[in-house]
Amino acid sequence: MKILISNDDGYLAPGINALAEALAPIADITVVAPDSNRSGSSNSLTLDRPLWVEQAANGFYYLNGTPSDCVHVALTGLLKERPDLIVSGINQGQNMGDDTLYSGTVAAATEGFLFGIPSIAFSQLHKGWGELASAARIAREIVERRFDSLPKPYLLNVNIPNLPYAQIKGSMATRLGKRHMSEPVHKLTDPHGRDLYWIGPAGAAKDGGEGTDFHATANGYVSITPLQIDLTHTAQLDNLKKALA
Repeated sequence: MKILISNDDGYLAPGINALAEALAPIADITVVAPDSNRSGSSNSLTLDRPLWVEQAANGFYYLNGTPSDCVHVALTGLLKERPDLIVSGINQGQNMGDDTLYSGTVAAATEGFLFGIPSIAFSQLHKGWGELASAARIAREIVERRFDSLPKPYLLNVNIPNLPYAQIKGSMATRLGKRHMSEPVHKLTDPHGRDLYWIGPAGAAKDGGEGTDFHATANGYVSITPLQIDLTHTAQLDNLKKALA
């Protein structure tokens, strides 16, 4: 099996190194990741400047772009063969509910999905890389499942609690929960008197009931959510047609 690995924390992040180490024994891996942290970059592609690609001493490729750039460049200009699977992560911190709209980790997997390749995004519940070896082991087990019963391509979003492997209760198929509105920005003033703004934290869970990714991870389970790209609000189509009549 040939696997393309990317992330949004950058090619030096512990998460992508742990993921590559876990998957190398079972697959022919290629790592193409951003040169620095690109968290929150969503599905953006760099169109206003050229991108360069370098190779690190450990064989990882890195480029001066977004996670979506990494997968796009890998698939259309770098790799000689099409991979069987694309995995992204392991991200430092959860990507659940509304986070998936902003996540560079999910975006890298989404780019692979858009090219018709099965793709999986992996994230840990909390930041700090706690119990990363456990998360990497779980990621490998999920990849080894292959999910042959799912229509291809599929796009899976996986969130793993920061727990020792023995304390993980299992995996659950979940839907995305929802968050409250984000916290306000933090306003600062620089030495020149200019206002500066830091984006505030994500909102707390608003819909975290049974069946959601929030509920599963809070109870010690790995959350696996199948994602889709179609943003059409199908239920409103008839109302819109009437409004246009």
